Amino acid sequence: MDATPQRSRAVFSTEDFGLMKEAIGEYIKKIADDPRSAKFSNLYHRLGRLG
Repeated sequence: MDATPQRSRAVFSTEDFGLMKEAIGEYIKKIADDPRSAKFSNLYHRLGRLG
């Protein structure tokens, strides 16, 4: 049995991050008056750094 650790595979592609960022950006517009919009805005910016 091989004892070397296996390399993990990425779950999302760079394109996936762009699509999620686009979808979240549109959602932020729809919930602008909701207090949760700040959390989604933070997520939007984190996704921008990734992809």
